Amino acid sequence: MRWISLTIIGVVMTVGVAMAADQDRVARTPSAKEQAASAKVSQAQAAIDQAAADQKYSLIFFWKDKNTNTDKAWSNFSSAAAGLADSATVVSVQITDPAEKQLVDRYGVARSAMPMVMAVAPCGAITKGFTGAVDESKLRTAFVSHCTAECMKALQQRKLVLLCVEPASSQVKEVSLQKGVQDFTTDPQYAKTSAVVVLNAGDQAEESFLKDLKVDARTATQVTVLLSPPGSVIGTLAGNVTEAQIVAKIKEASTCGPNCACHQK
Repeated sequence: MRWISLTIIGVVMTVGVAMAADQDRVARTPSAKEQAASAKVSQAQAAIDQAAADQKYSLIFFWKDKNTNTDKAWSNFSSAAAGLADSATVVSVQITDPAEKQLVDRYGVARSAMPMVMAVAPCGAITKGFTGAVDESKLRTAFVSHCTAECMKALQQRKLVLLCVEPASSQVKEVSLQKGVQDFTTDPQYAKTSAVVVLNAGDQAEESFLKDLKVDARTATQVTVLLSPPGSVIGTLAGNVTEAQIVAKIKEASTCGPNCACHQK
């Protein structure tokens, strides 16, 4: 087993803990004040949704109190983000604003040190978190390939990822998932705890990700890479695979925890 040497691990672990805490909260009836606040339109969420529709990242500036430190951080961040306007939307969120409570809870930042910046990909994956001074080059490290973001999103949801690498093709083609992958992801035991991401080995934007996964971009056969939260490669299968092989790889993984698909029986 090996770990992916990307920002994936730290981000997934941090977000996973935050999301778990949010999901484990005891359900209760919202107070009248909370219900009134939830009725308000979240301007931040609207901006994030629009950015996603435009295939842009959201760079969310979370802050609590308006003071000299916050003003300095905002000025620094705004300057750093100015050169990224074509690929990212800047969003400001005061974590004590009742209208933004749902968003703050979702990202689990209510108790985080403020101010902080979080980068969210169009698919909804959190790709980076920053505290302290940032510059444009540092912010650019939050921009990852499409398949990397999709994998991060699933891992942040505590799902097992089946990354299906297809051999490079000069023509756009409809990809049919291997029977073993289909059998696994439609099996009631694993369907809710797994996700499939398809990667074209010929996509240059994914070259770094493939290198990190130790998969040859020139592969002539399909390769299935199994990724388990928070970001470990627990198996790489070349050629045709069966559901039994996938399950065996999961069970062999020494870090396979209670949230892995093999335990959801």
